Amino acid sequence: MMTDTPSDTVPAPDAVLDGYRQSIDNIDAALVHMLAERFKVTQAVGRYKAEHGLPPADPGREDRQITRLRRLATDAQLDPEFSEKFLRFIIDEVIRHHARMQA
Repeated sequence: MMTDTPSDTVPAPDAVLDGYRQSIDNIDAALVHMLAERFKVTQAVGRYKAEHGLPPADPGREDRQITRLRRLATDAQLDPEFSEKFLRFIIDEVIRHHARMQA
């Protein structure tokens, strides 16, 4: 009786699929680095706001950014709902950091 071993259940390498996955891995790495840079800048904004007694959130700016991102997403053929959720998650995290700096 044969048992499944990892080599029995793993499909043979596929060069095309491997190429796509390498591209995805590269893009993921770039996204992480871009987010790290973005958060470095937003940390500086948070410090500035704390030093000058400014509120952690700026709803008008957030609305403009979401409108802008939805337009960019549409132009790039990316779901604007997804892009808004993604940006909202980032904005909420930034506001949380800014509020913590002011506490």
